Amino acid sequence: MSFTSADHTFVVCAYQENPYIGTTIESLQAQTVRSNIILSTSTPSAYLDDVCSRYDIPMVVNTHPYLAGDDWNYGYDQAQTRLVTMAHQDDYYAPQYVERVLAALGEYGEGEVLIAFTDYFEMRNGEDVHNNRLLKIKRVMNAPLRSRALNKSRFVKRRILAFGDSICCPAVTLVKQNLGSSPFDTTYKNSCDYKTWVDLAGKPGRFVYVPEQLMGHRIYAESATSRNLGENIRKSEDEEIMATLWPRPVARIINRAYAMSEKSNEL
Repeated sequence: MSFTSADHTFVVCAYQENPYIGTTIESLQAQTVRSNIILSTSTPSAYLDDVCSRYDIPMVVNTHPYLAGDDWNYGYDQAQTRLVTMAHQDDYYAPQYVERVLAALGEYGEGEVLIAFTDYFEMRNGEDVHNNRLLKIKRVMNAPLRSRALNKSRFVKRRILAFGDSICCPAVTLVKQNLGSSPFDTTYKNSCDYKTWVDLAGKPGRFVYVPEQLMGHRIYAESATSRNLGENIRKSEDEEIMATLWPRPVARIINRAYAMSEKSNEL
């Protein structure tokens, strides 16, 4: 038995009053195969009440928030399906996202896959950016995961991530029945997703990569990614994570090179 759209939930991670959240939800509701949608927040408001009413989606509220990973775990745990995608409130999903991910998962047994993720593009200043240095580097890094023979290898998964976080968090669908509850790291402020992928890479199971740009990641000055890059939070946290995969001096050199490629996210 393969997964169907009824097995999938988009969890929209909402924070305060983001102007792009309606566009994000509209892209989820425009999927070629419709799945479930819930909104998860730790900052409930009349604004989010209106969003949920307008788009007819339920809201769940985390009353004990801490860092991003805690919020993600809460929303993930509220989803009542075997597949979960953590949709950030300012991103975009191509209409074929769910269809393509389900097809990719259908090539394997239900107990084989930990995560499936797609390629992505950037959205900045009103334009879609499909190629830049960072995107090209990530595509090269992820290419081995297109292989059935390699995407189950702990060594391959960990070696890819040893050179930086090549996996875009909102492009990931997590196979909840194989991961259990609360899979996200709760110790890092910015790099909790990177730490989560590194932890999962050490476990038996596949990382399935769909090399199609099926998600748009919005880059703008107020985004959490841009703020954390500007404050050097991501760089320091990434180095700590890399130091679990390399000797510290090697990790520092690799992280410095990877951080240079991320400069495009600073506005």
